[in-house]
Formats: sequence, C-alpha cells, structure tokens
Amino acid sequence: MSAPLVKGWCPGALRPMPSGDGLLVRVRPPTGRLTQAQAAGIAHLAARHGNGLIDLSARANVQIRGVTDQTHAPLVAGLATLGLIDPTPEAEARRNIVVTPYWQAGDGTAELAERLTSAVLDDPTIRLPGKFGFALDTGAHPVLREVSADIRIERDATGALLCRADGAAGGARVTPDGMAHTALALARWFVASGGQGRMAAHLAGGAALPAAFTEMEAAPAIGAPAPAPHRAVAGVLVGVAFGQMQARTLAALADLAPLRVTPWRLLLLEGQTRAPEIAHIITRPDDPLLRVVACTGAPGCTQALHPTRVLARALAPHIPAGALLHVSGCAKGCAHPGPTPLTLVAQTHGFDLVRGGTAATTPIRRHLTVEQMLVTPGLLTEGPDAPPL
Repeated sequence: MSAPLVKGWCPGALRPMPSGDGLLVRVRPPTGRLTQAQAAGIAHLAARHGNGLIDLSARANVQIRGVTDQTHAPLVAGLATLGLIDPTPEAEARRNIVVTPYWQAGDGTAELAERLTSAVLDDPTIRLPGKFGFALDTGAHPVLREVSADIRIERDATGALLCRADGAAGGARVTPDGMAHTALALARWFVASGGQGRMAAHLAGGAALPAAFTEMEAAPAIGAPAPAPHRAVAGVLVGVAFGQMQARTLAALADLAPLRVTPWRLLLLEGQTRAPEIAHIITRPDDPLLRVVACTGAPGCTQALHPTRVLARALAPHIPAGALLHVSGCAKGCAHPGPTPLTLVAQTHGFDLVRGGTAATTPIRRHLTVEQMLVTPGLLTEGPDAPPL
C-alpha cells in the first residue's frame, strides 16, 4: 500500500483543497468569533454553494465542504461580504493564529490578536513552513496546550505574559506592546537555526533556544472542556458529532447568539445559560460520541481507504468513560494527530488496532474487519495485552 500523501499546507478560502466530495474551503474567523450575521451567512453559503456540510477544525476554523470550481468564486464573494476573506492567499496562509475561546471584551486578548496578525502580515521577509502557527492562550491557565501551534503566547504563574516555543518548558516574559516583536524574533530564530517543519520537532532534534526564551516557567494547563455552561465566559458549550453539522444546524444556532469556534470541535454560544433544544447537537458531557473522533473517511477523502464515521458511531457506546477512540481513514491521522488510548487505522484489508499511540504507530492487531468489531466490540479494550484505559 502506498503511503498517504502529505500536502504540507492547510486549505483556506482563497486556496481551497480538493477532497473526495469537492473543494474544502476553510474560513478562519478573527479571534475565533462569528457574529450572528456571519454564522447565518456561512450556513446560507454552505447550502447554496457547497453540499451543506460544515466542519469544525482542530484549529478553531470552519470548513465548508462540497464546493465546486463553478461555485467557489460566488462563495468567496459571499464570504468577503461577511468580512471573512483575507486580501490574498499568502496573507490567508500566514494568518495561522488560534485564540483561546475564553477571551473576554476588555481583557486585551483581541488587541493582542490584532497586533500579532498585523506583525505577521506586515513582514513578508519571514518564510515560515506552511503549517507553522501561533497560539494566543492568554487566560489564567493555558487551555490550548494540545492544540497544534509552534509559538505560544501564555502567562506565567504571576499572570505576566510570556512567549514560549512549543516543546520548551519556559519562555520569555513580554509586554503587550512587545509581544508581537518577540514572537517574530522567535520565528526568525527558528528559520535561521535550520527549522524546516515544526518547532517542537526542531527542539527535540537538538536545536538550542536563545537563553531569553527559557527564563520564565509557564503556568500549568487545564484540560479540554466538555459541553456545559461555562462560568468564566458567559455562555454554553455545545458539540456536534465528529465536528460536522448540516448548514441548517449552524443556522439554528446563529438565531440564538454570536458563536465562538473552539479547537475542541465545540461551539460556545455567547450569553446563553443552558443548552438549546436543537436537533443533532451534543449537550451532555457524558455523551458517548465525545469518546470517539473520526476523520471524514471514504468517500469524502480521496486518501481514506474505508468509511470511518459509521463505525465510530457504532463503537462509541462501548468505549469506557475517560477513554478515547480515534478512527482514521489512513495513516496520516488528521482527525487526531496525537496519541490516543485506542486508534483504528484503515488499511486495504480492514483496520489495524493501535493502543496508546497514533495512526502511524505500530499496531498490535492487524486486519480487523468491521463485522468483527461490531459483533465483538470488546476486542478493542479487552485481552491480556490491553493496558488500563
């Protein structure tokens, strides 16, 4: 079997990515927030110019699926009217910044995002890899540690801002005015020191950071949330299975409140105190569908070898609370690049089972059929070689 194709870049709105169900158009809301008009507009455009399916990405973006060569231009025009289009594909690619969804008006996060965005876009001399990105994680405790990023703006134990390289324990203390300058200095160091892929891999390979970027220790992080009312930010978190919804679902949510798109494939409905009664959303933190992640799978992805989500949905009730099953259509593991307690990887003949690894980890069992897993789902979690989950 040939290895899956790694494209090395992320789709955008101006530079969509071909997929099995058409063009994939990624919309990157500034600070991760959509007004009600913007959310309703995306829903309308997805239904009119795509196949009506909308994804929530792991970097707090929205993806419109099923766009064609003929409908792409009117879709972009509609997104531009909503204020959701960058001036050029190059600017779109460089604005790779994920912002904590818990920011509040007046806490300075929106201003930091604007400064960092301007600094990144105004300096064309930095040539960063296609997926190189930034995280503005400026709450009292970081929440984006498991979200892909190379340069992180966080806080130390005293609440002061720091700029930290992903993969390093500490960082450099910065002021709000100097944050963007320091972040770009770290990006320049990455390039000058031979960095070619991701920051953490560069450091793991032996690159030594400048001393200034190791002085201050970052505050401890907290884990990803579940659907529930959120106290720190007035609002309620809701989810959709596998991070995908119909356009009509987004339209119904847009009728209620402005939305924050999170990197956990949840939506935060601003100002709401309880979950709405809308079909096809996840509102309970113990919903079994939160225990499974799955990529688009075949036929929606041209690299996937089998369908994934029907299998993941069927297995979800059998996954123990606190565990996580990742069903991947190929060895790339796009839906969850990190390790999980259980990973099923599609192969030409069935699925391989990985425990405690990623989709690229050597499996402990090979060529499981869908029928085997549906009839005996316990074979994934039981047996003498099964570690505690």
